[in-house]
Amino acid sequence: MGLFEDLGADARGGRSRVVVAMSGGVDSSVVAAMLARAGHDVIGVTLQLYDHGAATAKKGACCAGRDIHDARRVAEAMGFPHYVLDYESRFRESVIDDFADQYLAGATPVPCIRCNERVKFRDLLETARDLDADCLATGHYVRRVSGPSGPELHAAADPSRDQSYFLFTTTRDQLAYLRFPLGALETKAQTRRLATDLGLSIADKPDSQDICFVPSGGYAAVIEKLRPGAAEPGDIVDLAGRVVGEHRGVIHYTVGQRRGLGVGGGEPLYVVRLDPAARRVVVGPRAALETRTFAIASVNWLGDAPFEDAPREGRALAVKVRSTRPAADAIVTPTGPDRALVTLAAGETGVAPGQACVFYDGTRVLGGGWIGRR
Repeated sequence: MGLFEDLGADARGGRSRVVVAMSGGVDSSVVAAMLARAGHDVIGVTLQLYDHGAATAKKGACCAGRDIHDARRVAEAMGFPHYVLDYESRFRESVIDDFADQYLAGATPVPCIRCNERVKFRDLLETARDLDADCLATGHYVRRVSGPSGPELHAAADPSRDQSYFLFTTTRDQLAYLRFPLGALETKAQTRRLATDLGLSIADKPDSQDICFVPSGGYAAVIEKLRPGAAEPGDIVDLAGRVVGEHRGVIHYTVGQRRGLGVGGGEPLYVVRLDPAARRVVVGPRAALETRTFAIASVNWLGDAPFEDAPREGRALAVKVRSTRPAADAIVTPTGPDRALVTLAAGETGVAPGQACVFYDGTRVLGGGWIGRR
């Protein structure tokens, strides 16, 4: 297949040296195996990120012992070297601690973005360069497209598998070195067929659904373990500040949550915002969740013109405020070198501090930023 043969890297007589980030799952295994079959000098690297307690035995966790074993088996079967790098301390400092601190501050963090930004596309990319590799390939479903001003980041051909939201912090320099061979495939079924054709033992392995260090989605339990005493009880109040109930710790709640509030009677109530300093959970009707304008910070811009060189009225773009939400029309107006005000054409109910707002122009990812408090 052409997408596994032409890496567009500095070839060594038509044969590139490529480091493949192998999680032990189907996607990255197919990338590594197909690149090896196409004749490239493949080096498989698996990061041991978190291997403690329940997460170790959790099926599908990208850093569990089972997945390291699966990645090693694929490398052995295809005849290329495989290394396991201990990144536990880096991962804890860059991702897990940030996750816990953001939750304690009442935000809703996205640790998978931080992992790509601070571990895979920073530390692992440097390791690939140290190995004298021409590029780093991953199993992400995104596309790298050659544009008039250099490589561009685009959404995957299969919208249901697209992971571009999680890669908005990728820089231009990183994008020049990265390769995403699966982004052009139209369905995940094609990837599994390739795995079957190659005889890979992981062809039917289920996809990972949860954050690797949060077994079964138990965010609060992980935070309590990391930050003992974090789950202090407090008041649930309405928009006018009247006490309507008691909560068991702000870390158990997220903006937009409806179930499990323990506040009965009247119209349905939702978590509108969190006030960790006062240990309060503020609730209100669904209409109170709707947001039209919000600020973002730490903007990463991948557009051709400088970010601040926007028209006075701002840029008309499509934005995603959650990975599962469709892109919505908006005006993005820079307010500084890496800050902006986002004005949505229609109100959204999924806007929460700590989430990412990602910019799109068609399928092209133009970057994004982090949503601040209202």
